[in-house]
Amino acid sequence: MTNSLTIGERVAWYRRRRGVPQEVLAGRVGRTTDWLSKVENNRIDLDRLSVIRNLADALDVSVGDLIGEPTLLDWNQESGTKTVPALRAALMDYRQLTPLLAMPSTGAEPVDLDELRREVGVVFDAYQASKYGFVAGRAPLLLADAVQAAQAHGAEAQGLLALSYQAATSMLTKLGETDLAWIAAERGLSAAQQTGDPVVLGSLFRSVVHALLSTGRYAPAVQLTETAAGLLQPELSHADSAMLSIYGSLFLAGSMAAARTDDRGRTQDFLREAQDAADRLGADANHVWTAFGPTNVKIHRVATAMELGDVQVAVDLGPAVDTSGLPVERQVRHSLETARALSAWNRTDAALSIVLEAERHAPEQVQHHYLSRQLVLTWMRQQRTKPGHALAGLAQRLRLE
Repeated sequence: MTNSLTIGERVAWYRRRRGVPQEVLAGRVGRTTDWLSKVENNRIDLDRLSVIRNLADALDVSVGDLIGEPTLLDWNQESGTKTVPALRAALMDYRQLTPLLAMPSTGAEPVDLDELRREVGVVFDAYQASKYGFVAGRAPLLLADAVQAAQAHGAEAQGLLALSYQAATSMLTKLGETDLAWIAAERGLSAAQQTGDPVVLGSLFRSVVHALLSTGRYAPAVQLTETAAGLLQPELSHADSAMLSIYGSLFLAGSMAAARTDDRGRTQDFLREAQDAADRLGADANHVWTAFGPTNVKIHRVATAMELGDVQVAVDLGPAVDTSGLPVERQVRHSLETARALSAWNRTDAALSIVLEAERHAPEQVQHHYLSRQLVLTWMRQQRTKPGHALAGLAQRLRLE
């Protein structure tokens, strides 16, 4: 398998590999053979993860197998030559499983908590700036320091360890390393439970929801959102800005999960909860690296509309959202969603312009997001003649040629 297959072509590849006729697979997902044939021949775009998940389940593969994740993280000056494998080694260090297995100190300098706190901020800031190579290079070192600090200090160090795992989870989900993301999220939540800090706990609940989303486990993600919100609700009567941001962001993640289960009612309920928290917050902010506020709620209204198949809603709302005050990661993610909506409405030139502008701001994010890769592959397949310079160049930079 290579990066140069569309989702429909991957469906065809796995279907043939399983020895399943088109009519059988179509029946398993409640569709017609004609529909599946058009999907496999790129005459229908597969752009809803709920549909992709149904096909993945029927073929006994992962969602990531069909959307082409994970993708190779290129080396650059910030990442060096140690990227995801180094982070995998850090997460699979058996000494993290229990303090009983921790090696005794050999005279190493104790980790300074203030310095560790600054390092957590540096890594999260880099993630929000879409500097994936930098994060991949620094995250293993951050985790090593955070684990050492948690073994030597109390609840405050556990909180920093939890946030370090959350940073790793965020990075790994972006790269499609879903199994590693789940390990990081699970360990982060375990550390968060030892802090007694509802903000840290809520932040890690959201991280686990994102990890569930990345593995295609949408219904459990919805359930976790509701359970976690119930645990956090007693804090709302005296919630500060950080708590409001965490609570609202949890529902934004949950709204994506609900949309991917085609549950319109829950999607709207979750968006209303997030809107209420944003209204109480009063303005866009970035408490605990949530980028939460009224604008992020608007971003999710567009994204959930696309997941629900409401393309017209997304086309109407998407271009009007001003994301300039948010971190680069949020700006670019919304740009890709808007481009997807415009492309579905056959406004390919406008969509391509948006993706090119997004690439200018965050080349690593555009290169590694399945939306941009699938959009470009679809546009390339639609060309009856040689693709234009802009599209051909983008395809080359995304390693799709």
